[in-house]
Amino acid sequence: MHRFFAPALDPGDEAVTLPRDEGEHLTRVLRLGIGDTVSVFDGRGHEFLARVTSARRRDVRVQIVSRVDPTAESSVHLTLVQSALKGDRMDEVIRDAVMLGVGAVQPVVTKRSEVTVAALLRGGRVDRWRRVALASAKQSRRAVLPEVRTPLAFDTYLLEPRPALALMMVEPAAAGEVESVKAEVESMRALRRETPPSEAVLLVGPEGGWDPAETQLARSHGVRLISLGPRTLRADAVPVAAISVLQFLWDELS
Repeated sequence: MHRFFAPALDPGDEAVTLPRDEGEHLTRVLRLGIGDTVSVFDGRGHEFLARVTSARRRDVRVQIVSRVDPTAESSVHLTLVQSALKGDRMDEVIRDAVMLGVGAVQPVVTKRSEVTVAALLRGGRVDRWRRVALASAKQSRRAVLPEVRTPLAFDTYLLEPRPALALMMVEPAAAGEVESVKAEVESMRALRRETPPSEAVLLVGPEGGWDPAETQLARSHGVRLISLGPRTLRADAVPVAAISVLQFLWDELS
């Protein structure tokens, strides 16, 4: 069953017009037309079976047939705070994070990032990341579309409101650069002793890791330092590994 994003859809609607790019994908790429049955979701957790009633190039309208029980969302609303990575690596991180069930992605620019906030906004990368998130939500059968937020400088992000549980992924060796930080690094096993939160934040650094000053600044704002173990992982591998472990722990404890 092909799935389409219909953000204008309300649960009580009998019909809805698809966004023009979704309509074009339906008619020109998938070659679907009047009478075909599809699935539509609103990005807010609702999904429906629908039948195409009109299809002309990018203008597609569908009639709602029945409600569908969407794939269950994660029990913990997790926001991934990810330092912007080079090239296509950020696309891959967002794709995989959405597939694994994060509730939102907050890109940040850190001292070791090779880009600025202004450059990200100028280059259209945020729009691209949002398209990647939508494609991943469709593929993974999520009815919720995670928000990809406007990039922020890391120190600016730390001034923003956030959930009580905020975890920063660090390498034990990197934490040793500052002796006072080394003793603060926890294993993820420590979370087994805690009741799963309703919301949490996971902070992941850039290629080259966090600058020691950023680690200390995060600690001063109540962020906990967490390690996956002794191995050094690629920056784009850390979110996948960490999110998977957190989901397993929280589902096990729920």
